[in-house]
Amino acid sequence: MSSSILKATNVSKIYELEGVEVKALININLDIKQGEFVAIVGPSGSGKSTLMHLIGALDTPTTGKIIIDGENISKANEKELAKIRNQKVGFVFQQFNLLSKTPAWQNVEIPLIYSGMTSRTKRENLCKQMLEKVGLADKLYNHPNQLSGGQQQRVAIARALINNPAIILADEPTGALDSKTGKEILQMFKDLNKKEGRTIIMVTHDLDLAEQAQRQIKIKDGEVVDHF
Repeated sequence: MSSSILKATNVSKIYELEGVEVKALININLDIKQGEFVAIVGPSGSGKSTLMHLIGALDTPTTGKIIIDGENISKANEKELAKIRNQKVGFVFQQFNLLSKTPAWQNVEIPLIYSGMTSRTKRENLCKQMLEKVGLADKLYNHPNQLSGGQQQRVAIARALINNPAIILADEPTGALDSKTGKEILQMFKDLNKKEGRTIIMVTHDLDLAEQAQRQIKIKDGEVVDHF
């Protein structure tokens, strides 16, 4: 059995809004193994975005414990969280989140800069290799507005992979794409999972998309209500 790459134990997240406690997550327990392709699925307001922020080290739980690739992030400070985000998690967002005035390879380069790689030549070569891997060898110097939605998402996937993270965390990764392009991007995730053993956690409200994962974790009203 593969080892756990992400483990959440009795995790709750409580916000205070105008003096009122809002329980966004209640006693969540997760165990995701290395090499799994898992979908976290639930309607708007279910708590899946809050959970994504926690497992992506964008936030810490109010109570409970989260361990990512052997590191307990539950009490981490912002500097420690930033390091974990850079080294352990690769993010793919619905709206791509690319820098509009920056060519593709330099968008992919950003995590390498934050991780302290000082050689620009080495960074550029790694980015070129990664863009070639996602089928964009001829788009290295194109800006995002010169790329289709699917190509922009491929740049985002290359950026997510560049630091060889423990987890790829994809938030509605096909939400801004037409159905044909969405299927191509989904296939890319499947290939990364099956051929390279990448651990992929996909957050979505789309039940059809969730069914493409190996396993689903369903969330409703801040609680895990089903997993299969």
